[in-house]
Amino acid sequence: MSDVVLVGCRTAETGGNGTGISVFRRTGTELTFDSTLPMVSPTWLVQHPSLPMVYAANETSHGEITSISVADGLTALDVVDSGGADPCHLSVPPNGRFLLCGNYSGGSLAVFALRADGRIDGQTDLVQHQGSGPRPARQDSPHVHMAMSSADSSVVSAVDLGTDEIRSYTLSPDGKLTPLAVTALSPGTGPRQLVRGKSAAYVVGELSGELITMRETSPGAFELVATTSATAAGGESLVAHLEVRESGVYLSNRGPDCVTSFTGSPLQATADQPCGTYPWHFAVVDGICYVAAMRDDTISAFPLAELGNAKVQSFPAGSPTCVLPLR
Repeated sequence: MSDVVLVGCRTAETGGNGTGISVFRRTGTELTFDSTLPMVSPTWLVQHPSLPMVYAANETSHGEITSISVADGLTALDVVDSGGADPCHLSVPPNGRFLLCGNYSGGSLAVFALRADGRIDGQTDLVQHQGSGPRPARQDSPHVHMAMSSADSSVVSAVDLGTDEIRSYTLSPDGKLTPLAVTALSPGTGPRQLVRGKSAAYVVGELSGELITMRETSPGAFELVATTSATAAGGESLVAHLEVRESGVYLSNRGPDCVTSFTGSPLQATADQPCGTYPWHFAVVDGICYVAAMRDDTISAFPLAELGNAKVQSFPAGSPTCVLPLR
């Protein structure tokens, strides 16, 4: 299914124009709409590392997760409570044994066991964060925006936008979390995502408009190396998605409505590529960057190598929030 791209969205229940998970067929750069699996606000999608399974975060005030078989088309299977309000991010550790869920409004991190066939086998742990930050409009309480495991699946690091922290835990073979380390970021940073690269870790400061380079000094503990503005042009930026690739580091920026490239040591922004209004998320496949331009109701596409001067194509999609090319 390497020619299939799934698109998550906001649906009417949460103020969007989407209707569920949309299936597109990819030919070169072109996307052709195929079908939709109806679902309430599947704003984040992740694929199992080795099985034909996809998991959707249904970002509502109740909070649910749906597992989907992609072995032969799309078939919704399990629907489970996410453990908190507005689940906004899911990830599966490399060993494929668990599903991690960040509940944004709930301020919690949930762990779910996965069966050998990839179906959800129940919640194994739930950690409730506490605290707040200096920006009351966005940091009145904890907001777990992302949780990712280490390469050996033993350490889980949760990024909390509300408390300006990275909270790391050990993940036991039975799916239990034990506190390991807390890394405090500058007040008002509003961290949104964390990605471990080969030689450094990178954090997106959504509220501060920064890309932060960090060093992992011990498993789950980080120290600041450098910060840089999230766009080449500078100015205010509401940063969204982060990708670390061999060719550089890339961020999507809402407000400036662009994808920005970074290279060098320390990293510096090198170019901004306009990509549609409110680029929530993007994915790169075969050298093409596909951007969920949520407020334009489109997926924008351009060659990543031409970022900054690329010709952008657009494909209709209701309130897109996440682009997932199937492996």
